[in-house]
Amino acid sequence: MKILSKHQCYELMSDMKMMDHIVAHCIMVSRVSLLITDHLKKQGEFLNRNLVQASALLHDITKTKSLKTGENHAVTGEKLLCGKGHTEVGYIIGKHICLDKYTDSGHPSEAEIVNYSDKRVLHDKVVPLEVRIAYIMERYGKTPEFCRRIQKFGEKIKFLEIKLFNRLNFSPEQLGSLLNASDFADDVSDYAIISETFAYKPEQNNNPEGLQILSASCSGNNKSQC
Repeated sequence: MKILSKHQCYELMSDMKMMDHIVAHCIMVSRVSLLITDHLKKQGEFLNRNLVQASALLHDITKTKSLKTGENHAVTGEKLLCGKGHTEVGYIIGKHICLDKYTDSGHPSEAEIVNYSDKRVLHDKVVPLEVRIAYIMERYGKTPEFCRRIQKFGEKIKFLEIKLFNRLNFSPEQLGSLLNASDFADDVSDYAIISETFAYKPEQNNNPEGLQILSASCSGNNKSQC
């Protein structure tokens, strides 16, 4: 299994010229994913921490490009990583918007952790699941069909939340308070060393990271899962 280090992920993110606010979002999703992973491992779950970290950092690796091309960034991100020989990371990237199945039973997987963590981070802030879904509804719920699809999507994510937190010794509401703000700041600083053009300022984050669950990612066979 070939898994990129954090430094290698940062290099790839910089090479792909990811927008600053998307980089910050990915870094925060990584922090959330690792927090959940570390606590699940303490409860006896077998999870690959390095795989979670790389997949979370790179889950939006083609998002910047997709804003211009309209491509499904989950699909193209998976293809990019698989093409570089990082099949396991690519698989999780391909599932970060829509899992094949949402369930509250069975052992948690790395893909489920990254998928859920992405739904708990709005821009670079940890928010309740309901807030994230409401944000999606506001941006994409332009027709009754889209509203119905988003509502169903929210219900499925809730199943995943139950599955994860049934195995954790803290609640979904406590997630944000358990994160160390200095860790996020350190990660942002580390990325800035690699990317000379990186100049992210949280107060200037007016561009929504968003989710393409309605236009590209919920097409074809994935539509029923979203």
